[in-house]
Amino acid sequence: MMGELYIVSTPIGNLEDITLRALKVLREVDLIAAEDTRHSLKLLNHYGISKPLISYWREKEKARTKVVMDKLKDGLSVALVTDAGTPGISDPGEVLIREAIKEGVQVTPIPGPASLIAALSVSGLDTGKFYFAGFLSGRPVQRRKDLLSLKSVEVTLVFYESPHRIEEFLADLLEVLGDREMALCHELTKMFETVLRGPVSVVIEALHESKIAGEYVAVVAGIEPGAISMESALIEVEKLMRGGKGRKEAVEEVALAGGVSKKTLYKESLTICGLRCGL
Repeated sequence: MMGELYIVSTPIGNLEDITLRALKVLREVDLIAAEDTRHSLKLLNHYGISKPLISYWREKEKARTKVVMDKLKDGLSVALVTDAGTPGISDPGEVLIREAIKEGVQVTPIPGPASLIAALSVSGLDTGKFYFAGFLSGRPVQRRKDLLSLKSVEVTLVFYESPHRIEEFLADLLEVLGDREMALCHELTKMFETVLRGPVSVVIEALHESKIAGEYVAVVAGIEPGAISMESALIEVEKLMRGGKGRKEAVEEVALAGGVSKKTLYKESLTICGLRCGL
């Protein structure tokens, strides 16, 4: 008889953010498959749980999946945990879960913390609908392409980003999506938890004054329904300027009507319209 695979959510920071059911499962399973056994031991020791551990890390996910599947086929119950949050959500787990389902293993979710949900809840932005983009490419050209593909999405966008790329990510965000409202969440549920809110440009300035460490969750407003693209907005500004209006007046009129950032539109117009219009 096949064993059962439990997908157990663990705290994203504060060790008290774990459900009673998760603790019960961790105490009762035969085996715990952990992204980093050393990290998971801190949680288990905190709650006095002693269980056999095997490692299950992303770089060897396919190979480790076979090891875990062999245990399940032997009838053992296994809890899959990652360093923080929910397995399979921008964390190792997808390969094992798919294989378990394919082999007829019962896969049971033990829900709990997820940084994307925590960040959304305190962002102050629309949470009725959202698009989870996770980690974008670390390559600058591809990252900008990824952002460009999301430019016309009207629902709230949620991204994960690492500390060594966060500044580049925000710069690209401003360049590609414009100066939208956002919330940048850092160290959620931990002692030095911070949430920076405001237009992207304001958040960038605030980030420069803070210590950059740990992973970030960026929650970004979607494009306003009916808003025009920056390219279309620049064309409208150009038309108004050719008709005799000053740059500032033209930018204000188009930004208000089209739902684009006045600051970004003005900056773009200095280059684009200046070259084309000779103004």
